[in-house]
Amino acid sequence: MIQQIYPSAVHPFQYELNKDMQFAAAHYVPGPGAGQCGHMHGHTYFANVTIAGNQLDENGFLVNFADVKKLIHDRFDHTVLNEHTALFNDQDPRRYPTTENVARTLYELVQDFLDQTPARPRCVQIFLRETPTSYIVFRPAAGGTYGS
Repeated sequence: MIQQIYPSAVHPFQYELNKDMQFAAAHYVPGPGAGQCGHMHGHTYFANVTIAGNQLDENGFLVNFADVKKLIHDRFDHTVLNEHTALFNDQDPRRYPTTENVARTLYELVQDFLDQTPARPRCVQIFLRETPTSYIVFRPAAGGTYGS
């Protein structure tokens, strides 16, 4: 794993958990202006998930690292992102598997999981590197969700 320095998410919580992971996935961007990205191609994505909260669970965890890995790595590794049709689709530009939309989708998956836990920690940042020179940082909007 590459040693990485991430942009910091400002938050008021006592605990901050960061989980790094890689997953290899193919995709294409169906938009008319996608250029070369309109062709099927693959990346070794590098993701960092930042979760924050004040309460630990009965095991002393903010969240189990293994659960975060299952949500992302185990779901997407060695797949074609476009084939995850419940998450991405070729008709809606807000759901094309661009790096921006993939980062937001990772946030949604993680936060949906966290909302079902007793302590309800918050996903405060997704850092998603698509190539060695290109990455996206997604943070939820204050006071709202995507599309609000």
